[in-house]
Amino acid sequence: MQRKRLFPSRASLVLVLCQVITALEVPLDLQDKLPQPPTITQQSPKNYIVDPRENIVIRCEAKGKPPPSFTWTRNGTHFDTEKDPLVTMKPNSGTLEINIMNGGKAETYEGEYQCTAKNDRGTAVSNVIFIRQSRSPLWTKEKIEPIVIQQGMPLVLPCKPPKGLPPPIIFWMDNFFQRLPQNGRISQGLNGDLYFSNVQPEDTRDFYICYARFNLTQTIHQKQPISLKVLTNSPVDNRPPTFLMPSGHTSNKTVLKDEVLLLECIAEGLPTPEIRWNKEGAELPSNRVFYENFNKTLKIIGVSEADAGRYRCTAQNNRGSIHHVTTVIVKAAPYWITKPENLVLSPGDDGTLICRAHGNPAPTITWLINGVAVELAPNDPSRVVDGDTVIFTRVHEQASAVFQCNASNIYGYVLANAFVNVLAERPRILSSQKVYQVIANRPALLHCKSFGSPVPNIEWFKGVQSSVLHGNDYTFHNNGTLEVPVAQKDSSGTYTCVARNKLGTDQKIIKLEVKDPTMIISQPEYRVVQRYGSASFQCKFKHDPTLAAEVMWLRNNSELPMDERYTFEKERLTIKNITEKDKGTYTCMANTTLDSASASAELNVVEPTQPPPVKTDRPDPPFDLELTDRLDRSVQLSWVPGDDNNSPITEFIIEYEDAIHQPGVWHVHSKVSGTQATATLTLSPFVNYSFRVIAVNEIGYSDHSESSERYMTKVAEPDTNPSGIRGLGSEPDNLVITWKPMKGFDSNGPGLQYKVSWRQKDVDEDWTSVTVANVSKYIVSGTPTFVPYEIKVQALNDLGYAPEPAVVIGHSGEDLPMAAPDNVEVEVINTTLAKVRWDPVLLMSVRGHLHGYRVYYWKAQNITNRNRRHIEKWMLPFNGNKTHGMLPGLQPNTNYFLNVRVVNGKGEGPSSKDKYFETPEGVPSVAFLHISHRTPDSLTLTWSPPAHPNGVLTQYTLKYQSINATHELSPPVEITILPNETSYILANLVQNTRYKFYFYAHTAVGPGSQSTQEAITAMDEAGVRPPAVGAGKDSFFATSTVMYTVHPTHFRAQPVIPLIKNITAAETSATVLWNFENVDAKLFVKYVELNKEDWKEETINGTRSIFVLKGLSPGTSYRVRVYSDDLTDLYSEETFQTGPAMASRQVDIATQGWFIGLMCAVALLILVLLIVCFIRRNKGGKYPVKEKEDAHADPEIQPMKEDDGTFGEYSDAEDHKPLKKGSRTPSDRTVKKEDSDDSLVDYGEGVNGQFNEDGSFIGQYSGKKEKEPVEGNESSEAPSPVNAMNSFV
Repeated sequence: MQRKRLFPSRASLVLVLCQVITALEVPLDLQDKLPQPPTITQQSPKNYIVDPRENIVIRCEAKGKPPPSFTWTRNGTHFDTEKDPLVTMKPNSGTLEINIMNGGKAETYEGEYQCTAKNDRGTAVSNVIFIRQSRSPLWTKEKIEPIVIQQGMPLVLPCKPPKGLPPPIIFWMDNFFQRLPQNGRISQGLNGDLYFSNVQPEDTRDFYICYARFNLTQTIHQKQPISLKVLTNSPVDNRPPTFLMPSGHTSNKTVLKDEVLLLECIAEGLPTPEIRWNKEGAELPSNRVFYENFNKTLKIIGVSEADAGRYRCTAQNNRGSIHHVTTVIVKAAPYWITKPENLVLSPGDDGTLICRAHGNPAPTITWLINGVAVELAPNDPSRVVDGDTVIFTRVHEQASAVFQCNASNIYGYVLANAFVNVLAERPRILSSQKVYQVIANRPALLHCKSFGSPVPNIEWFKGVQSSVLHGNDYTFHNNGTLEVPVAQKDSSGTYTCVARNKLGTDQKIIKLEVKDPTMIISQPEYRVVQRYGSASFQCKFKHDPTLAAEVMWLRNNSELPMDERYTFEKERLTIKNITEKDKGTYTCMANTTLDSASASAELNVVEPTQPPPVKTDRPDPPFDLELTDRLDRSVQLSWVPGDDNNSPITEFIIEYEDAIHQPGVWHVHSKVSGTQATATLTLSPFVNYSFRVIAVNEIGYSDHSESSERYMTKVAEPDTNPSGIRGLGSEPDNLVITWKPMKGFDSNGPGLQYKVSWRQKDVDEDWTSVTVANVSKYIVSGTPTFVPYEIKVQALNDLGYAPEPAVVIGHSGEDLPMAAPDNVEVEVINTTLAKVRWDPVLLMSVRGHLHGYRVYYWKAQNITNRNRRHIEKWMLPFNGNKTHGMLPGLQPNTNYFLNVRVVNGKGEGPSSKDKYFETPEGVPSVAFLHISHRTPDSLTLTWSPPAHPNGVLTQYTLKYQSINATHELSPPVEITILPNETSYILANLVQNTRYKFYFYAHTAVGPGSQSTQEAITAMDEAGVRPPAVGAGKDSFFATSTVMYTVHPTHFRAQPVIPLIKNITAAETSATVLWNFENVDAKLFVKYVELNKEDWKEETINGTRSIFVLKGLSPGTSYRVRVYSDDLTDLYSEETFQTGPAMASRQVDIATQGWFIGLMCAVALLILVLLIVCFIRRNKGGKYPVKEKEDAHADPEIQPMKEDDGTFGEYSDAEDHKPLKKGSRTPSDRTVKKEDSDDSLVDYGEGVNGQFNEDGSFIGQYSGKKEKEPVEGNESSEAPSPVNAMNSFV
């Protein structure tokens, strides 16, 4: 047995060597032209999981010559694709498409598929493709009990996802679809379970939901939620770690080569343990190892046999440690060591196919021929199968076949197709190059690549009818290349390559040209140059005249930088303004397409010697001006430059004088380079020229040279015509033609005139012309009104006309429009906006350029304004041919008239018929609220009706709240008042208490803008307690009323600035009382008369809380501020008025009759008033106090009073309306604006201001919606005085 095995082994070695010698290599460009067995080029993966919602496509592509045909097997038996209507095979392909979309079921087509590609030279087979349908099953229904666990205990929430295909991706989320946070204490295991090393109170939640995402089917399923409650009544003690995963102290893990190794250790303990990894006896591969899941997972990618071993994970906290050892075993599916390669042989050749694979366990090698086991294939004495090798001896042409090598073990298989292609082909020469060029004295390689089977012999011939080349003068390579080791001029000529085998011959003629070498004949020389100097390198060379050559310069073997200091001129390099960075080696390279030559030289830069100082100045003027080459339209001017005074001349400026048209005036003709001393000047006819020249350098301009002799050019016709031609009428019956007159310089001769021509456009008539001189306007009379005219103006002189001018379109004069717009319609959009429409007038009636339309509108006269002589009207222009527009800023509940007029350049046409329209009612403006009288238990409120009721008033609403000493607001009280009332007495109030009032009027549309006031009831003589502190920067004292303009903040705070509590004013003095708790601070009191700025200041100790202002003027209003030195920008400010001056002399009139009668009348009047007040008070008590507020308030910011500079009684954006008890939401008492279909572009042009979409002016009312004060004490607090004051800083 051993002797029998010995010979085949030796034979394999011999034949392997023979294969290297005799096997053919088919060039790429011939592979598709020669007969060839099939080769599989594309196939689906071995494990192919398909989406059941899409068609199944099983790929199988192959190439061969002739093109192969395809068949399939399914589960080991023939699969007839033609009998299944849902299965189609692509033309010229083996790819199958199973039409699942038209009723097929993917599970029906599960199984093992294999493709076969066959032609007359063999059969190739694909891998076995295992088709399986993707599955995404649901969780089985189960009842999950809530989990209750003690704080600090470990916990595992099981996921147990369904086993899908492919396996799903697991993640945990809450009921808001937010991923649950994970960390070192809480993490998800590889099996999908959620592990808690120790539970904490924050882990309590009702929804722990495990999700499974199946990517292929794009579906996500969820498990029933798990509820977790962590008890904190008996937390457990700290404890050392134990492993939740894996169990025990050791475990085994098997992983396949090249796959990913995942090892997991999850530990519980208190405090949370930390995980560390190491490998016993070896280092972990740093470039392939990763630590994931908060160090609980060890991941190694690209596993190899060296990764086998014992891996230790250690869990440790401050109570102890524990470890687990995992033994990793690396197995391997088969993989190639030597994959069989295609073999091309000639008849009678020998060869081998070798198939070697490794794996763990070692794979089994199985050979097939054309898809059939070797044992079942037809016997062929030219081949022998010896284990992993197939040996071929003296093959014949019918031995072509495709061999399959299958290496398999328990973990998988690899399959390779390799064909043996026995070819008999006559020789073909494949080289395409016909001419070879080479430099003399260098080797020349003439290629003759060929193919034939058997391999052809190559022979070379030189010239015509010569013998075969041989000898030491030539070298013959195995690939057919002829080498001339040292080519000389006499080596040039034609060479013939002949390829022969037993099936035929092929030949190719090749030309060899031997060229002269490129040589440097003058090398650049070493240079030493001072800094800022210049240097030149010259490099002369010669080359073969039939080759193109170029010179390239290098510095220190690198290309020269892009710098204007480097200039190239043929074979010379010049460097200007040299610096130290230019120092180095400069190389000249002369390049041709075949060779190159180079030479180098050094450039050294040294410091310059200190030259004597050079005085520079502006240049001297040029001289010796001379005119030559005198022509009609040009002349040559030459000059001699003056001294440049050590600053190079950069340019010359040439000026000229026209002695005929502008004597004594010099104009710039042109500018030339400072290196020129001559210039050819372009001239105009009929000009008496004189020239002079000015030199320019960096210092400045020279004086001008002496003037040249004069040169008079000949006259000629004008070259140009006038510009700026226009035709506009000044009257309805004329046409005014104007133009920009030409200068005498452009006349080109004497007698400059203008030929003015015109004719009516689009009318068949001749031009009318007139010739004028010394004018730039001509009036054509008797024209029709506003018709287009063609106009042209042509220049002429005594010699003739200028070229034909361009035609300009003008119009005769305009007249006022004749017609008025018809069908004027008005659509009222809302209370302040209306839309007007009209029909356009006929263009012929406009009698001019249509500028647009004007809409005039005015209020209809009523009893109030009927006697006015002048009615105020408003106008809105609308440009162009618009037929509609918007009228903004109208007054609600008002009657209007409007009309429309068309406008042209002459003016307005007649107006349309007056159109009447009415605006609907709106909400009223602010009703000013005043506090006219106060007693300890009552306040008298008065008001004026709204300046703009915008409708019929239906009622007034008064709301008020008390403010206690802790800045808290009482529940609001609401009172409804008849619209004809102008005062109200509020009784049963608490003495010395601050109240806040909210007041607004109503129309049928709704409530109007709100007015806000605060007041304090009077203190009885005993003075029970100081007044309550109000919220905000402004407070009310004495009898003055103050408007508040800040939002309350609902919290209590001690004043951080002095807060004025009360001001008691006398005739010439006032007592100021404040709250402040910083006794270490220094206080300042400043006061000034209203509308003045000459503040007076007093310094006070911080322990004081009262100060008397003296020397005040009687009956005068003052402002007073109190602030501290640590917050000078924050202060409390109030206004007050001193009492009236007492009469200096009293007259006793008590005994006079007229006085007694007057007093009686006053007493009677007071009695009547008391009775009326008593009746009104009782009547007012019958009105119920509303508990429900209006939910549509929208206070507006109102302007300041202009008379005294103080805040008026309009409600500011910071004021607050009462709220319902316990409410913190702002009231929204807004009037709904109606929508408009028109865009802002419909508003008339020229109206100042901007408009909202409802037509109201932006800025007219721009306040924020107020928050109403809070009722009750359960959660609300008074506004902070600090914030209130900050709002005014």
